[in-house]
Amino acid sequence: MYDGFVARLRLFASAREAAGTSQETLPGTTVGELLEVAKRKFGANFEAVLPTCKVWVNGEAAELGAQIGDDDEVAILPPVSGGDR
Repeated sequence: MYDGFVARLRLFASAREAAGTSQETLPGTTVGELLEVAKRKFGANFEAVLPTCKVWVNGEAAELGAQIGDDDEVAILPPVSGGDR
C-alpha cells in the first residue's frame, strides 16, 4: 500500500494520446515521483512524449522536484502549435 499523496494527473494533446486517457489519479510526493509512476503505467510512447512537455501544478509551472499533495492537479502540456491566417 502506498502511504504518500495522491494527485490528479491531467494529460493534453499528444500526452493524452500516448497515455490513452485524459486524466488519472496517481501517487507521488513530488512531480518527478508522479511522472515515474505514470511512465510505468502508460509505457514507452508516453515516456517518449514527456521531454517535450511542460508540467504545471495547480495552474503554475513546476519542476520535477516540486512537492505535491492530495488533491493537487498536475497537468502535462505538450507544445502547442498554431496556425497563421
